[in-house]
Amino acid sequence: MRVVFFGSGVFGLPTLDWLLQAHEVVLVVSQPDRPAGRRRVPTPTPIAQRALERGLPLERFESVNEPAAMSTLRAADADVWIVIAFGQKLSAPLLDDRIAINLHGSLLPRWRGAAPIHHAVMAGDSRTGVTAITLADRMDAGDILGQAALDIAASDTTGELHDRLASLGPQVMEEVLAAVGTGRVDARTQDEALVTRAPKLSRADASLSTAMSGDRMRRMINGCAPWPGCDAVIAGESLRLLKAGPQQAHPPAGVVTREGDVGCHEGGLRLMEIKPAGGNAMAFEAWARGRRIEWPAVFSPAGLA
Repeated sequence: MRVVFFGSGVFGLPTLDWLLQAHEVVLVVSQPDRPAGRRRVPTPTPIAQRALERGLPLERFESVNEPAAMSTLRAADADVWIVIAFGQKLSAPLLDDRIAINLHGSLLPRWRGAAPIHHAVMAGDSRTGVTAITLADRMDAGDILGQAALDIAASDTTGELHDRLASLGPQVMEEVLAAVGTGRVDARTQDEALVTRAPKLSRADASLSTAMSGDRMRRMINGCAPWPGCDAVIAGESLRLLKAGPQQAHPPAGVVTREGDVGCHEGGLRLMEIKPAGGNAMAFEAWARGRRIEWPAVFSPAGLA
């Protein structure tokens, strides 16, 4: 099939790479270059960078719904449009008479919105997945064309889950495009009674509290890793908490052992990976061995509220 690919974030890279092998990508559409790094150098999106590396036709529009952009896109000779982590809403006039498929990082109708992976981890879901849908006027409300699922482990972070979910994209898209090619698309309407929302997060959403149970704090740490990131103070040193798992020992509330077990108001957790201020990510036990700290030590969640 001839495909126009709309994308910006790394979530779409596995699917774009597969499309380049299995189909003909006639155009890639991405966001304009944005300043990045300490020097704020204009930098292409990951999708735009891949298009440049592969010598693909590339358009970078501030708005795909402006008349000039719409004219260019609607003139593209393609069988299907695929939209993954693009960052702009495609208007009804732009989509008129086009077959457009979106890949979303959840098992819709659960977790509609900008941060489905974060919310799945923070809510303690045992499973998640990706869903291919038609584009609709309401966010992530289109008909379901295909899905693939995977389990969420107790120590999975949003970053780890993001990469595993992205790798499911080619599998789902292969099935959906095969159905489109034969005209046997099985589209299912989403059950509105089962909808949950996954709004975009901010740093304020990463606030921890001494009143949290160990299970809740573990899910918050993992759900906010790598961003927006939860912080804590151990023996007076500020740390970014990058990964946590179920507790293996049971220290008192507010205490952390050399191995990383933390006692909470109810239950506890085990710190697995941390990042010291100004340092690199590392295993908690490696950090603990390099500190002159009297163990067990005081653990204080760094809340923002």
